Amino acid sequence: MSESAAPRLTKVAEADFPTQFGRFRIYGFEGGAAGRDEEAVALAMGRLAGDSPPLVRIHSQCLTGDVFHSLRCDCRAQLEIALRSIALEGRGLLIYERQEGRGIGLLNKLRAYELQDHGADTVEANERLGFDPDLRSYLLPAAILRYFGLRSVRLMSNNPGKVQALESAGVEVAERVPCLAEVLDTREAYLRTKREKMGHLLEDF
Repeated sequence: MSESAAPRLTKVAEADFPTQFGRFRIYGFEGGAAGRDEEAVALAMGRLAGDSPPLVRIHSQCLTGDVFHSLRCDCRAQLEIALRSIALEGRGLLIYERQEGRGIGLLNKLRAYELQDHGADTVEANERLGFDPDLRSYLLPAAILRYFGLRSVRLMSNNPGKVQALESAGVEVAERVPCLAEVLDTREAYLRTKREKMGHLLEDF
C-alpha cells in the first residue's frame, strides 16, 4: 500500500449536522490521485487545531452494517463507538470514506458473503474473487486531515495498516485508540480473521 503521492482535494460543501450523538459540522470532499477519483464525508466537532491531537476515526463505508445493522461485521458498532467517543470529548473528526467491502464494492462484497456462507473467510473470499484482501487507500483521508490543519492525531482504530498509511502520508499518529466492538457469535469468525490474517489488534476471545 503506497501512500506517498499527495492527491488533489476539493471541498464541495459544508453544513450544520445535528445527530443523536451531538452537533457536528459535515463536510463533503472529492479528490483522488493516479486516476482514482474518490468522495468522502467528514464530521467535525469542536476546535480541531490546538495543543493536543484530536480524536480521529477513518471509517470505510459499510452499507450492510452502517445502514442495515448487519451483525456479520463490527462496522456499525465501531462507527457508533467513534461518534460517541468524539461527542464525549466534545472535539474530534470522523472521516467516512466510500470504500465498501475493503475497496471491492458493494456487489462484490455480496458475492464475498455468498462464498463465506460456503466456508470461506473474508480474506479467502476476496482472493477467490480475484482481489487482494484489502484494496483501500488512505490518501484522501490524509489530505482531509491536512485540510483541517492536523499534523498529529489520536487515531481510533484496531488496524495497524491505517497507522502506517497515515504516517507514510506525513500525519503523526500520537496515539492509537482501540475501537472494540462486542464479540457476537455472528461476527466471531470475522473478527478472528481480522486478527489472525490481517494483523488487527483485537483482544483474545
